[in-house]
Amino acid sequence: MTTQASTAIAKIAQLPQLSMEHLWALWDDLFERRPGHHQRTYLESRIAYKLQERAFGCLSYHVRRKLELIGETGDVPNHKRRAESELAPGTTLVREYNGISYRVRVLDDGRFDLDGRPFKSLSAVSRAITGTAYSGPVFFGLKPTSRDRKKAARA
Repeated sequence: MTTQASTAIAKIAQLPQLSMEHLWALWDDLFERRPGHHQRTYLESRIAYKLQERAFGCLSYHVRRKLELIGETGDVPNHKRRAESELAPGTTLVREYNGISYRVRVLDDGRFDLDGRPFKSLSAVSRAITGTAYSGPVFFGLKPTSRDRKKAARA
């Protein structure tokens, strides 16, 4: 960890103990103007963010734009991976594992049904089947393994 990062972490940890006078002094060092309200938790959170930004860098344009869109519209994008979200409701995926054939049906609400049990993601289904964390889209053959992707890149 860099000295700048450890200094930022130490400053952030001290924020709740600082007097308002010291918080304002720190604010004035970090920002060009003061906010319209004076809530302590707001000041602490903004100062902490600015200290982290200086120590670790700011958000990329892409991430900032996504957050701005969420703030403007209130719509949070669907976080399901493309391979999962492109499956039509009613689709049945079949996978044999350890000699047992598993049938998973895509439900109308985007969840997955395995033996009458609903799952939020294919990865949760593959975890229930294998007992280990494993990519559901890879497990069901919807996406190549990293080994296969590396082979294809070399070819």
